[in-house]
Amino acid sequence: MIESATGLILRTRPLTETSLIVHWLTPNFGRIVTVAKGAHRPKSPFLGKLDLFYLADFSFSRSRRSDLHILREVSLRETHSALRRNVLLLHQAAYATAFVEQATETETPLPAVYDLTLGFFCRLCEQPAKPQTVFTFELKLLHELGLKPNLEKTRLSPGTKKIIQVLVQGHWPACARLKLTDAQTIELREFLHGFLIFHLGRLPKGRAKALLNENQTTPR
Repeated sequence: MIESATGLILRTRPLTETSLIVHWLTPNFGRIVTVAKGAHRPKSPFLGKLDLFYLADFSFSRSRRSDLHILREVSLRETHSALRRNVLLLHQAAYATAFVEQATETETPLPAVYDLTLGFFCRLCEQPAKPQTVFTFELKLLHELGLKPNLEKTRLSPGTKKIIQVLVQGHWPACARLKLTDAQTIELREFLHGFLIFHLGRLPKGRAKALLNENQTTPR
């Protein structure tokens, strides 16, 4: 049975010398894995269409024996090319991918998580890398997972509590307009560090690099 979906490519890895395993995030099927047979061949119809953070329409044949489905066709929508021109943005996109993969189950519909991740990638392509964008993604994803922080039970400063409320509830442009002090950035970074470990068991891979900004070269 051939099915169709729209999805973001979260991860790829070789299966054979010519074939590629592609991990997708879709709204209706959630996270699914496909194999693109012959993807590395010079005349492959998949050539130039399968790379990290690409957005595409695709069709696949569902396997009855495993969770590895056969990729049939791909129609590329968006490459999010800015993410490959800036290593800091690349770190942030990779961290979001690790977070989504760690916090969600495979083949479970995830429309809100898909919309959030796509919005995050689009926002990264529109502005310089800064920790605030990552905090916004973290808080919004925690909210979607039912893990929104109970601010009344924290020792955060009143100003930081207000910032969290805006980052959880606001649209991306409103969140980007907020001006955080250095102290608020540190407070929010450390609070979410502990909160993520407590609820997820460990930090998603790559958080330290994702929280660098244009003026930093190494994680704090």
